[in-house]
Formats: sequence, C-alpha cells, structure tokens
Amino acid sequence: MFGGQNMQQMMKQAKKMQKQMEDEQAAIAKTDYIGHAPSDVVLATFNGDRELKDLQINEDIVDPEDVDSLSDMVIVAVNDALKQIDQDSQKRLGQFAPKGMF
Repeated sequence: MFGGQNMQQMMKQAKKMQKQMEDEQAAIAKTDYIGHAPSDVVLATFNGDRELKDLQINEDIVDPEDVDSLSDMVIVAVNDALKQIDQDSQKRLGQFAPKGMF
C-alpha cells in the first residue's frame, strides 16, 4: 500500500514533528508565567512545569483583620498564572495534537 519511499518520507516528517514538539515543550518549561491579582497586589510566578517560583504580596493589602481577602488575591494570581500556562501550551503544542488535548 505504501511505497518504501513514501514510508521513509512519513517517518522523516514524524521525527521532524516530534523534535519540534520537544523543542516547544522545553521552551514552555523555561518560560516564566506571572499571574496578577487586581492592581497587582499579588503576583505569582510559575515556570512552565507549574512550579511556583515566587509569590509577591504588596504589604499595603496585608490586614490581620481580613486574611480572607489576602487569600482570595493569592488564589486569583495563582489561577491567572496557571491559565497562562494552559493557553501558551495550547498555542505552542496544539498543532501537534487533536483539538482539546491541551
């Protein structure tokens, strides 16, 4: 069904795509994603492997009487950074996978 030449060409193309995908995955892993809470009162920095690298909290919002608001801002910043990772992964890797996989 497939000629030897066509099979070799397909294998070559598959290897090329695999290398491109690995390169994109490495680029994502090295990228920093910074999640922001409103007015940047909390910044959460993740790498592409979803590891939290830094968490900055503006001291002006620290109120011992209202710890819940601080928690909410941390959650917003963390979720924002994780959403950025998902979006970048979809953008970079979506071409290599069926729709909805990333």
